[in-house]
Amino acid sequence: MMKPVQVDLPDKLAAEITALVQAGWFRSEDEVVRLALLEFVRRRRFELAEHFQREDIAWALRQKKETKT
Repeated sequence: MMKPVQVDLPDKLAAEITALVQAGWFRSEDEVVRLALLEFVRRRRFELAEHFQREDIAWALRQKKETKT
């Protein structure tokens, strides 16, 4: 199952995606975007997880500090 997502792209990027499809590198613009997002998530998964964990810890520490005062 797939969830549809609408994305607005700068004209230059949209033209590059269209050119990749027209050159035969991809079957569709949807495929280009799907693969680009998949690659981004694969490369940044651990970095993003660490970032969100640090934010959660900082939030918890602020809450703890506020309840003491």
